[in-house]
Amino acid sequence: MTKSTEAWYEYPTNLVDMFEDSVKKFSDRPLVGMKNSQGEYEYKTYGQVAERVDNLRGGLAKLGVEKGDAVGLIINNSEAWTVIAFATLGRGARLVPMYEKELEHVWRYIVEDSGIKILFVVNKEVYNKVKGWVKEIKTLEKVFIIYGDGDNSMAAVEAMGKKKPVASVKPHYSEIASLIYTSGTTGDPKGVLLSHGNFTTNVQAARKMFPHVDENVVTLSILPWAHSFGQTAEVYLGIYLGGSTGIMGSVETIVDDLGKVRPTLLIAVPRIFNKVYAGIHNMMRETGGLKEKLFNAAKKEAEKKRKTGKASLKLKILDKVVFGKIRARFGGRLNEAITGSAAMNPEIAQFFIDIGIPTYDCYGLTETTPAMTINCPAAHRLGSVGRAIDKVTVKIDKGFVGEDSEDGEIVCFGPNVMQGYHNKPEKTAEVTVNDPELGKGFRTGDRGRLDKDGFLFITGRFKEEYKLENGKYVHPASIEEDIKLNHYVLNAMLYGDGKPYNVCLAVPDFEALKPVAEEMGLGGKTPAELIKEPKICDFISAEVTKHLRKTYGGYEIPKKFIFLPEDFSMENGMLTQTMKLKRVNVFKKYLDQLEALYQ
Repeated sequence: MTKSTEAWYEYPTNLVDMFEDSVKKFSDRPLVGMKNSQGEYEYKTYGQVAERVDNLRGGLAKLGVEKGDAVGLIINNSEAWTVIAFATLGRGARLVPMYEKELEHVWRYIVEDSGIKILFVVNKEVYNKVKGWVKEIKTLEKVFIIYGDGDNSMAAVEAMGKKKPVASVKPHYSEIASLIYTSGTTGDPKGVLLSHGNFTTNVQAARKMFPHVDENVVTLSILPWAHSFGQTAEVYLGIYLGGSTGIMGSVETIVDDLGKVRPTLLIAVPRIFNKVYAGIHNMMRETGGLKEKLFNAAKKEAEKKRKTGKASLKLKILDKVVFGKIRARFGGRLNEAITGSAAMNPEIAQFFIDIGIPTYDCYGLTETTPAMTINCPAAHRLGSVGRAIDKVTVKIDKGFVGEDSEDGEIVCFGPNVMQGYHNKPEKTAEVTVNDPELGKGFRTGDRGRLDKDGFLFITGRFKEEYKLENGKYVHPASIEEDIKLNHYVLNAMLYGDGKPYNVCLAVPDFEALKPVAEEMGLGGKTPAELIKEPKICDFISAEVTKHLRKTYGGYEIPKKFIFLPEDFSMENGMLTQTMKLKRVNVFKKYLDQLEALYQ
């Protein structure tokens, strides 16, 4: 007997009710903050944002947007993003968010594939690139400029709605709320159909795992809202709680933004904490003296506390002198962080627990809206990505690896599972599994194991793993993540399918290498010059190898390296918008060099 679908849902079952409930309860509380021309944050309240939502919803009605239509937006996280989202949802329409930093042909593919009717774009520059599509794409009727004026502006649509307001539509939990396009590491991006119920159950489950987080929560928005992690955890969860969000200016201003917003909770990726960890330890090594002694003493006292459960007087003093300065980097009142996209290194996670900023790893995919498992204060196991969230079941399918294996493919069942891939029934069928008791499930393609207490550990990815010439399997993603934890390396990619051993493309952290280069008499050289210096190459190779030996077998550790002067990025086509490697593109560019390492 399949589990009753109705049993999964509790009020609010749609994002419109969720938003309007929070507006009633928190009308005068700050919702979203943006930087003004002086670089200071100005916040709009729930009530002020709701007024704009009402006006834009009326304008969309005037433009003929009805239930099931698609409304697109090309803009980064902002107040306008929130307004467009809830005005669209309040018409029963589908929200289709896109990244500002995206290739034109990808925008066009998404607009055509999703059948967008009305498109909002950030500015005139983007408008000039896409305005001609109205004549070329059958479904697209109008394009409006968000930060503009005149008849083709978002302000004009809001003005139309103000004259003729309309009540919001309350969608059924099964109706599509958002169409989120995956980054497309291989081939065209896939449009993931996510319902109102997918989102609301995910938000409610997260709330249950963090019951101490309430309307006083403040976040700094770091993750893109065009991606499911940022959209669910920052936008919908934040609004459900009644919290406020300051929008990060850019990666370059994040330190300043943390100081101004002073978040109590961060929704982030491990890389942020990895960078801080590496930076602090690197600085201590370079500074030496009393600062390094105090730092090491504080770490030692924190270790004692873990064993005894009691904080010594010495730790209390050192906490203020040493750890307090690190907490100040995050604004001084950060209580915790929820991290996703890759598992946090246990050593680094323990460090942040010791200084008073625990990071809770979670796991999921766009297709699971996104959370499947989360660590939380009541159930936290380092190295894992937590237990299954409320109403979700995680199973390990050992069909590919044999029943005697410890791990297998991670399969998810629950109300968070997507409705399918838009216009791709074959792709949907490939990842769908049906269980007589649990109903429809999603095959993640990820490899993992469950411990006796139900904590999930990620062990690799079936689509990325490969076999060496000796028949041994390699899971490159986990090794690459560990290589990047070395503070002399920014990025890395492993290669070795069918080869006698692994080799590695690595991007050095040239800032961290400066003092090393100076000691070697190579100060002042450019990145392109440094990677040609055998002494530097041997140094980084030895550092990486020494680091990996702690965790990996000899066959997994790369034997040779190619060092690159330029990092992988979205601009050079090597990374997706969610910072995942586009392996196909990297292989295309560097295949000859990689193959030459085996000659």
